[in-house]
Amino acid sequence: MSALRFVVYSDYLCPWCFNAAVRLRRVRDELDGALTLDWRSYLLRPHADPNRTLERFRAYTQSWLRPAAEPDAGTFQVWQSDAGPPSQSLPPHLVAKAAKRLGDDAFDRIHQALLRAYFTDNRDITDPATLRAIWSEVGLPGAALAAADDPAIARQVVDEHNEAIQLGLTGVPAVRAAGSDVPVLGCQPLETYRRWARKLLSAAEQRIKETTDEHR
Repeated sequence: MSALRFVVYSDYLCPWCFNAAVRLRRVRDELDGALTLDWRSYLLRPHADPNRTLERFRAYTQSWLRPAAEPDAGTFQVWQSDAGPPSQSLPPHLVAKAAKRLGDDAFDRIHQALLRAYFTDNRDITDPATLRAIWSEVGLPGAALAAADDPAIARQVVDEHNEAIQLGLTGVPAVRAAGSDVPVLGCQPLETYRRWARKLLSAAEQRIKETTDEHR
């Protein structure tokens, strides 16, 4: 069991969430099993916008150049594709939760693939055919994708979104340490996530040491 768990509220259509995913994953890997990332859903676009045209969407993606210019960022490309525009946030979350049922590794693979597909490869990750293709590309069993249609998964996504709202979140990414209801808002620099994790781990180790000493 990991000594530390970060609960991360995130949306697959959020460019800053892509950067946060890159940085948090790096910290997790550096800590070699001491940190677990618990990804939870937040729906920036809970409903489809019938007025969102591909032209307007392409113009919007120029704003991705800002997170792209940061250090320790994901790889972004201003939208070049004729696919889209993305309709709403829900579909990729359902697919990610279906992968989670297969285990942490399956979730990790689909989680990264969805972000790269959207921001790097300009694929519409709200399109069912695109989602099926990504599922296959990361090597997950085809039959397991049917879980994305399970109403229980949709309820889980909505419950996680509502949990974030109850915490006072109006945007993402946001991260809180398990056991705390005070989230760190916005995409933080890599070193901020790194220092925070190491400080919490050090405090946990100190508490364990003090408890051990008391029982000697």
